[in-house]
Amino acid sequence: MSNKNQKAKAYWKENIRFLIILLTIWFLVSFGAGILFRQELNNFHLGGFKLGFWFAQQGSIYVFVILIFVYVRLMNKLDKKYGYDE
Repeated sequence: MSNKNQKAKAYWKENIRFLIILLTIWFLVSFGAGILFRQELNNFHLGGFKLGFWFAQQGSIYVFVILIFVYVRLMNKLDKKYGYDE
């Protein structure tokens, strides 16, 4: 196996690892906080709204947008690490 092929496999392995971690966070925030743990979170308030309701309506969207920026930053670092940046 060539060095280029090994480098590409390592690159995609790290990329998939980042995706799994970020999608797990997104799932926990959107499904977990917005649906599964809604009743427990509703004991707290954020901006006058129950926290479970806030996560279901807005919080998961904010987290998703933040995760997009985190993914871009991680991928830029990964591209530099493996020499794919241009």
